[in-house]
Amino acid sequence: MALPSLNEPIAAIATPPGKGAVGIVRLSGVGALEVAAKVWRGKDPRKLEGGRFTYGTIVDARGEVLDEALMLVFRAPHSYTGQDAVELQTHGSPAVLRQVLQALLEAGARLAQPGEFTLRAYLNGRMDLAQAEAVLALVESESDAARRQALRGLARSLSQQIEGMAERLYDLLAHIQAWLDYPEEGVEPAEIQTTVSEVLAEVERLLATAPAGRIAHKGARLALVGAPNAGKSSLLNALLGYERAIVTPIPGTTRDYLEAPLEIAGVPITAVDTAGVRQTDDPVERSGVERALKIAQEADLVLYLVDAAEPPPTPPDLPWERALKVATKADLPPAWEDAEFIRVSSQTGFGLEALRKAIHDKLIGQASEGEIWISNERHTQALYEARQHLLEALTAPQDLAGLSVQAALDALNQILGKDVSEEVIARVFRNFCVGK
Repeated sequence: MALPSLNEPIAAIATPPGKGAVGIVRLSGVGALEVAAKVWRGKDPRKLEGGRFTYGTIVDARGEVLDEALMLVFRAPHSYTGQDAVELQTHGSPAVLRQVLQALLEAGARLAQPGEFTLRAYLNGRMDLAQAEAVLALVESESDAARRQALRGLARSLSQQIEGMAERLYDLLAHIQAWLDYPEEGVEPAEIQTTVSEVLAEVERLLATAPAGRIAHKGARLALVGAPNAGKSSLLNALLGYERAIVTPIPGTTRDYLEAPLEIAGVPITAVDTAGVRQTDDPVERSGVERALKIAQEADLVLYLVDAAEPPPTPPDLPWERALKVATKADLPPAWEDAEFIRVSSQTGFGLEALRKAIHDKLIGQASEGEIWISNERHTQALYEARQHLLEALTAPQDLAGLSVQAALDALNQILGKDVSEEVIARVFRNFCVGK
């Protein structure tokens, strides 16, 4: 897929659809200031220094005033795209924004493709491909964890780690090549083993954060499973902070599942209240039980709830490696005790904070809040490829180890966007919205 021309001026509405107090139309490219001057009535944008703004009106080709607006000018190369750029801040009416955009198109700009402003920033060296993907992740972030991770990527935290590993592999390749050219100079086998092992350990550390990164970006599904009247609906309401599920003392009230969004320590979670699990002859309730067990098998985390004031039932078949055991109704005298269970009371709030922490820790695992998490599938795949080639380099004969090291280096450079195909670039940017 051919990439668009980098030179011609492009324009797009940068604010989301709908009404608002302010709307923004962006313009960038060679000749952008000349295009802006054709629709602007006020101080000539071509005479404004970078970072300056002016107030005036926007007109169409017939001279009709479209709106009063604020114009901001960014001079190349100190703009988002690395080119001359203009932002027109108008009133946030969809009709106004459409007419302003149309005026720019009639003045010589073309409509920007999805993500083309950021594409130009990447191709003009203003950011690498990992940073560009962090821009998209930031725009799409719906939780605090996703926002923090996207900002770390935008600040080049991941890029710097990748560059550091790549630099070590470049140095190692240089030594191996020197040995191949001048065998008498020699290269210590231990040097290959040490460098490759250290870089491999860094790759493994990054891959270990992928589950946490995926959950921070896409969210997790949390299934509440247990016998009828185990307190599933009550606990769901307590975690949410409002009444979402119907709570009654009648067993089997919940026949189908019920979903509700919540956020725990910045992690987006969809909690699923399921039907009570028990043996039943009621075909409707039995269908609900089967669905509850299926939801549990597919969930990222299962809360297995047991009423601590009653004798515990026989536990169902659950994915225990992805489960937390919860003893509910801790405000009542206990009928049994088990240290594996987290004791909570939906009535008093006892144990809820401990449960929230356990949920967060189980979902995020060993990933540190202060480090970059791998949330992009393209990055994950590239790291897996690098890992495989590094493992091959550890066992390859000395004269062939360089081939595996080079392949690992190529995989790491894919993350930064070095020597990638136009198809890869197009695939990354087609996920962006128009105007970004």
